[in-house]
Amino acid sequence: MEKTVDARGLSCPQPVVLTQQAINQGLDKFTVKVNSIVSKENVVRCATKNNYKTEVKGEGNDLSILVTK
Repeated sequence: MEKTVDARGLSCPQPVVLTQQAINQGLDKFTVKVNSIVSKENVVRCATKNNYKTEVKGEGNDLSILVTK
């Protein structure tokens, strides 16, 4: 089962902290849900820094970021 990290409504750096925790758990694939462009950019940057790929889906401020190894 794929893990979902719901970071909607959280201010930075909390979405990045939750993303890093999922990476540290050794997950190969998970989704991060955010509702701000700044959070999206920071989560994507964190995943990329950890050699993960990202795929962003959604419109406006309701975004899902698929993070894969």
